[in-house]
Amino acid sequence: MLKFEGSNGKSCEFDRESVRASEVLEALGLQKKAIAAKLDGAAVDLNREIRAGGRVEPLTAADEEGLDVLRHSCAHLMAQAIERLYPGTHFGIGPCIKDGFYYDVDATGTITEQDLPAIEAEMRKLTGAAEKVEREEMRREDALKFFKDRGDPYKEELISELEAPTVSLYRQGDYVDLCRGPHVPDTSVIRNFKLLSVAGAYWRGSEKNKMLTRIYGTAFATPDELKAYLKRMEEAKLRDHRKLGRELDLFSLHEEGPGFPFFHPKGMVVMNTLIDFWRREHVRRGYQEVRTPQILDRELWLRSGHWDHYRENMYFTEIDEKPFAIKPMNCPGGILIYKTQLHSYRELPMRIGELGVVHRHERSGVLHGLMRVRCFTQDDAHLYCEPSQIQQEVMGIMDLCRYVYSDVFGFKYAVELSTKPENAMGSTEQWEAAENGLRAALEQSNTPYRVNEGDGAFYGPKIDFHLEDCIGRTWQCGTIQLDFQMPERFDMHYIAEDGKEHRPVMLHRTILGSLERFMGILIEHYAGAFPYWIAPVQAELIPISEAHRAYAEELRKELMSWGVRTETDSRDEKLGKRIRDAQLQKVPYMIVIGDKERDERQVAVRERTKGDLGSMSLEAFQKLLSAEFNPIH
Repeated sequence: MLKFEGSNGKSCEFDRESVRASEVLEALGLQKKAIAAKLDGAAVDLNREIRAGGRVEPLTAADEEGLDVLRHSCAHLMAQAIERLYPGTHFGIGPCIKDGFYYDVDATGTITEQDLPAIEAEMRKLTGAAEKVEREEMRREDALKFFKDRGDPYKEELISELEAPTVSLYRQGDYVDLCRGPHVPDTSVIRNFKLLSVAGAYWRGSEKNKMLTRIYGTAFATPDELKAYLKRMEEAKLRDHRKLGRELDLFSLHEEGPGFPFFHPKGMVVMNTLIDFWRREHVRRGYQEVRTPQILDRELWLRSGHWDHYRENMYFTEIDEKPFAIKPMNCPGGILIYKTQLHSYRELPMRIGELGVVHRHERSGVLHGLMRVRCFTQDDAHLYCEPSQIQQEVMGIMDLCRYVYSDVFGFKYAVELSTKPENAMGSTEQWEAAENGLRAALEQSNTPYRVNEGDGAFYGPKIDFHLEDCIGRTWQCGTIQLDFQMPERFDMHYIAEDGKEHRPVMLHRTILGSLERFMGILIEHYAGAFPYWIAPVQAELIPISEAHRAYAEELRKELMSWGVRTETDSRDEKLGKRIRDAQLQKVPYMIVIGDKERDERQVAVRERTKGDLGSMSLEAFQKLLSAEFNPIH
């Protein structure tokens, strides 16, 4: 007898050894729109034979997990279409990703973005055929032989590394793939999809392996959701920070330094303004600033655990025939500063900030403008505190995040608690204490959060902050990481109130994350039209003719004395063109200077969104600028 309880509170029984998940959902009245099911929290196919009772709930394409099932099935559908159009193609991996999926393929012919419509058309034929998607379990040795006979080296490699005695395959028509599943019951379920782009990707991310063709796509539950997503993607192209970075003369990328952006004068204004804001706010909140070296002895990285857990992402060098590493993180250097003195509990919590430049080896295929680089400035801070101070300090960091993200930049954001990963250092008891400390702070501050199981840092759990930009995309920026490991590894102490030595708890945190990446996010969020306080040029003076240039220069000096970043456009171009160019450069204020303005010592002001504000006195213009939001002043 198999007994099931539904997510709707109903129950049912089956007097036989096995039953399909679809039958259980139907008996419980939960079958409507289901594309898969969950049995005791584990996702299964609708046609999966269930041999034990439990709690059952439906998965629909409207659910996050159900949408993942739909998208992963769409990846298989795409692979089936490619196999038909390019016989002999071999397939790597095809996972779901945020907002879609991809599949890495070793095609018998070249696939470019011009070929995507033909692949889509073939996919639509397959959806019309409503081919059943069937799961088959096979002994590992048999599966290895199966894919070897098919001449599929990628699946062979994946299977050879598995330890399970059996593996699962999925068939739809003449297409067979190695996969854990689950999948939709048949191809007709997959209707609202779009193939998006083509890129290169090394097999398994290693530059030593063959370059495969990575094809990206997306799928949604409804046509309207797909249409809205594609509209957002078109808007994203217009906001691409690489494109705007060139047009606004902020930064450039060069083959001579892959992954190392070059910042131009205007870009440095934005960067330095961010830094000025960061420093002001941190001083106000009781932080002190330090700076640690770029290159440190390898022994330090062995002690910290980075050598064992992060070595593949590091760069190395030799000094005086001794091995050194270029720092990928700031924390070990900060710990050395802490250990130069023996601290008292009266000094705790210590809040130490560092705008540290770090280097991390990223594969060339994942480099992306300012968003994914090999060298960046981390707005790091390390807080050393007593265990009793953890909750208070975490809440203080969360308050700083709220101020920066919401009050200053206007972002919505979501919070995620990441727990113990597989490669974690330290005992279970330490991890439980650390995770409980972060949970307590989140709950005490009434902060909504979701748990991301197994995604913590190797030395401790963390809270991550995901910003949502104006077109709905999310970006992970700030993080708070609670660390019991480094204080042990580096034998850190403070003298407690009882007069004895105790270990401090260490909090690692960033707010902006990478300053370079945060700048890229701001460029795309504002489409290059930075708020007044951070704009590289805040006011553009446009003298109508040669006769007005002397007054323009006088005005430039006056505005600069107010602290307004000002430029003058004295080119021999028509006035309309110069105004349009200033508008394209997204300058907040344009000041046109003619006879009236010169003779009456006034300014004719245009604001980039409001247009012509008319002529006004310098005093009135100064008052207008003073009313602009500026968190630095």
